[in-house]
Amino acid sequence: QLQLVESGGGLVQPGGSLRLSCAASGLSLDNYAIGWFRQAPGKEREGVSCISTESGGTYYADSVKGRFTVSRDNAKNTVYLEMDNLKPEDTADYYCAAEVLSWYTLCVPADFRSWGQGTQVTVSS
Repeated sequence: QLQLVESGGGLVQPGGSLRLSCAASGLSLDNYAIGWFRQAPGKEREGVSCISTESGGTYYADSVKGRFTVSRDNAKNTVYLEMDNLKPEDTADYYCAAEVLSWYTLCVPADFRSWGQGTQVTVSS
């Protein structure tokens, strides 16, 4: 059974950076598309960034393009989300998720069945 654990969240000032990690255990992530999603209080969960398997293709929400970078290290069974130039509107709980999806090019929460417990990111001065 695949288990995902996020880490790296915290409090950061606007303009700062954080790197989130999503460590997997139980199964190899080699065949899984991985997504990073976030949910702010009172808002729906939204796709932030997703990375596919075969081509390593990536998806970024318009709101984070140019600031966030997703990457995967299959040898470490870990996926990362580098977040730079953080803004107060990036404040949310961040979740990683995994699913066996071939040539996945979207980033829709409903497409993923395995989820981590989330890590909180607060951007505030």
